[in-house]
Amino acid sequence: MEHNFKNSKVNRLKWYGGANGNKIGISYQENDYMLKFPPKPSKNKNMSYTNSCISEYIACHIFQSLGINTQETLLGKYGDKITVACKDFTSGGFELKDFAQLKNTIIDSQQNGYGTELNDILNTIHEQQIISPVELEKFFWDMFIVDALLGNFDRHNGNWGFLVNYGTGEVKIAPIFDCGSCLYPQIEEKQMEYVLQDKKEIEKRIFVFPTSAIKVDEMKLNYFDFLNTTDNINCLKSLKDISNKIDMNKINSIIEGTPYISEIHKRFLKTMVRQRKEQIIDKSLERIYDRKEKLKSRYRGYER
Repeated sequence: MEHNFKNSKVNRLKWYGGANGNKIGISYQENDYMLKFPPKPSKNKNMSYTNSCISEYIACHIFQSLGINTQETLLGKYGDKITVACKDFTSGGFELKDFAQLKNTIIDSQQNGYGTELNDILNTIHEQQIISPVELEKFFWDMFIVDALLGNFDRHNGNWGFLVNYGTGEVKIAPIFDCGSCLYPQIEEKQMEYVLQDKKEIEKRIFVFPTSAIKVDEMKLNYFDFLNTTDNINCLKSLKDISNKIDMNKINSIIEGTPYISEIHKRFLKTMVRQRKEQIIDKSLERIYDRKEKLKSRYRGYER
């Protein structure tokens, strides 16, 4: 469904941070929204704008299809600009605080709040005392697995976090937000066609890039390599849980129902999500099952 935000009332007192594009607060259909405009492309200078608003909309709906609490998004126009409206989830006295702010409270942390070394992030999750560490780590790995599926290259400590109510003292994990770096937002249609015709180009966008913003030994983490080698039991549990929830028919329906994008864009997105599922998620699961079978076989041999 297409929306027209041009005549929406603008809230001049609602200001939003972040580097990805301009943002204004509006009231639309009796709800408060943050209206995000596409930023100038940082990599492909030939594009007049990026597809980040499209990516935000589709990625958030895919997160929702997997049963993960996610911001509500609408896709529409503000004048001649395609924009995405993100429903304000800070009502009822809650304020959004990002993970980086929590990480800064851990005085033994090896990095500052925005440092994305995986071990430091996991240490913060277990050292903090405002949310159940088990619940928070589960959320983190679920988010990581879906980001791997969608090729998110910019999930840093500033774009996930918590809702804090200073009046009641209540703290809860915030819905997933800021997904504009998923789904290859800086590729234009001519390049999409080129990629779809070349298996090696598809594979580059699965096995080589995009990488995660999270680092291991100061190197950005490669989703395929990490999930095919990690022994982190909580990560592997999330891998299995999310895999069981992925419904490609639902995902394809979300993409097909997205306004403003061409048929080649839809085919590109459906192809890349399917390939990332098969090559990253499914193959990583196969490794787990193969290892279990080898251990069973070794144990049976020992019994004999």
